[in-house]
Amino acid sequence: MATFLYKLGRSAFRRRRLVALLWVALLALAGVGAATAPAATSSSFSIPGTEAQRAFDLLEERFPGAGADGATARVVFKAPEGQKVTDPAHKAVVEETVAALKSGSDQIVSVADPYTARAVSQDASTAYVSVAYKVNAMELTDATREALKEAGHQAQGKGLTVEVGGDALQTMPETGAGEIVGVVIAGIVLVVTFGSLVAAGLPLLTAIIGVGIGVSSITALANVLDLGSTTSTLAMMIGLAVGIDYALFIVSRYRAELAEGRDKEEAAGRATGTAGSAVVFAGLTVVIALVGLAVVNIPMLTKMGFAAAGTVVIAVLIALTLIPALLGFAGDKVVGRKQRKGAASGDGKAGQEEKPNGGTRWARFVIRRPVLVLLVGVLGLGAIAVPAASLEMGLPDDGVKPVSTTERRAYDMLSDGFGPGFNGPLLVVVDGDKAVADETVSAIKKLEGWAAVTPATPNKAGDAAMITVVPKDRPSSAATENLVHDIRDATGDDVLVTGATAMNIDFSQKMNDALVPYLALVVGLAFLLLTLVFRSVLVPLKAALGFLLSVVAALGAVVAVFQWGWLGSLFGVEQTGPIMSMMPIFMVGVVFGLAMDYEVFLVTRMREAYVHGERPGEAIVTGFRHSARVVTAAAVIMIAVFSGFIGMTDQMIKMIGFGLAVAVLFDAFVVRMAIVPAVLALLGHKAWWLPKWLDRALPNVDVEGEGLAAHVGGTGSEEKPDLVKV
Repeated sequence: MATFLYKLGRSAFRRRRLVALLWVALLALAGVGAATAPAATSSSFSIPGTEAQRAFDLLEERFPGAGADGATARVVFKAPEGQKVTDPAHKAVVEETVAALKSGSDQIVSVADPYTARAVSQDASTAYVSVAYKVNAMELTDATREALKEAGHQAQGKGLTVEVGGDALQTMPETGAGEIVGVVIAGIVLVVTFGSLVAAGLPLLTAIIGVGIGVSSITALANVLDLGSTTSTLAMMIGLAVGIDYALFIVSRYRAELAEGRDKEEAAGRATGTAGSAVVFAGLTVVIALVGLAVVNIPMLTKMGFAAAGTVVIAVLIALTLIPALLGFAGDKVVGRKQRKGAASGDGKAGQEEKPNGGTRWARFVIRRPVLVLLVGVLGLGAIAVPAASLEMGLPDDGVKPVSTTERRAYDMLSDGFGPGFNGPLLVVVDGDKAVADETVSAIKKLEGWAAVTPATPNKAGDAAMITVVPKDRPSSAATENLVHDIRDATGDDVLVTGATAMNIDFSQKMNDALVPYLALVVGLAFLLLTLVFRSVLVPLKAALGFLLSVVAALGAVVAVFQWGWLGSLFGVEQTGPIMSMMPIFMVGVVFGLAMDYEVFLVTRMREAYVHGERPGEAIVTGFRHSARVVTAAAVIMIAVFSGFIGMTDQMIKMIGFGLAVAVLFDAFVVRMAIVPAVLALLGHKAWWLPKWLDRALPNVDVEGEGLAAHVGGTGSEEKPDLVKV
């Protein structure tokens, strides 16, 4: 592989105008496709195999046109102290709002008058108007949302406090600000790392091109493949991070090859052949982790994983072709001014070799005290991981939003007026006649944990009915989850529980059930891949165990901040609650792929030195001397990209940004930079042991470039192949 990539890098360097033109043409083509494609709405959210989903399907069949999975909204009215919403003046305002809502959009199924729908609190201080829509929240038009907000706004100034809640106001969070912050910090880190604006600009430029092509392609194909407006979020986040990292690895190796005295084309070829091999396998681990999300069997998550994996593939291809081409355009400017002066005076190389850098000094420290470093790293991450044992999963509702939002204020007004469970009513669907429905109501009333149970509402055919159950406790509480399970246990197979609260419970359970199979698949495939790369059994095993330690520690930090509230004010957490259901699997998938980037790049350089004759300890030092600075810069960039999302108001985005940022922090700086060299130092030669039968069975992919060295040595560095042969 190294030899093929070497030839590819040299060809791209020589034919740089053609390569650059092809990538610009692809970007333009994807941009035109995105601009001319119909606007993406949202792919329908479904959780195959769950009771909540079967109930929705039954509702669509037996109650056609009811918009069973459609968006909902509640316009909540609260009278001033000492007054009632039933007072004539206030009642007129509410009825005006009902009329305005009915005429506000053709996407509305129904608007319930609170005075006829019994939607007035016992003390008459609070009332609400229920609005049901034909489509889900992501498919609502801007005009529909504006009509909802405007109706509430007009009523606000007429003596009543009016707030709007429900998922109808839900929109995709704007993540542009977070990405800009990440890119700015990445630029600063790259300038400090390289000491050259040109060298710093190359990874940023190519990452933006890659993300542009990936996200534009997703937008262009959204309607054809039913991708939806949420699919590009993960692709953008991951594509930006790995795009910068992969380009950073190759540019750094190119500069090192130049420092060895090689000409530019030869340096580009060798950088692509060696660092490029690490990029290919690092990219493969990310792709495995993202495509593996299909194991969960949730269509939306599967599509997000495949879309993000496609963007990673683009990032790898750009690193292998466009980066060598741009290095050809950059000339000497890719090297900092100090290095150019040193090279011109002829003493730059020697000076750099004699003076140990920070990576060298750290590696020597670890080799001298491997047991101490290993214990501190493992015990430290273990302590941070302790809160993960108390992990409670769920989906955040309006109760965790900032108090500055109308959704949160509406949530609190409903809780005060009607009870905390009113924000998460359960919908019980009965597949049977009136007698079965009445028996179901009686069975539910014998249970504990409910605040209200409505009479059964039959469909026109009389073969199905709906029952609404209001829990006593808030939607995300354990008591409400127990009530859902109790209803399912107390009723037969012809009674199904659904609604947003039940859907969240089923979603969390499905995520929990899928975690172990997903871990086994992803870690197992990556173990095989890393065995192929490093030709070792213990190195991949150590990599997998270290990753699990960093992920559990990151989950512990997430629980401490978002569930327990520790340092919550520092990160803008106004209300604690359960951890988002998809967080563990999401972190496993994303962080595993990214962590393997550092593992492959750092340990490949050690393996390269070991194969070329250095002793195990010397190989560790060599790997750190050449790679520690780059891996540190890559990790800081990735942390910056993810940290940019912590400032978002949306609790889910904030949690994802925090979780991924701390996971990369732990994995890069504790596991890869401390635990890995300590374990390798303790193992010595055994680290690179591989059974002879397995060595014969595995193909030699030559990531460390041993075959490349023989090829270059045999043909001479002056060889300039015109064609790349696979």
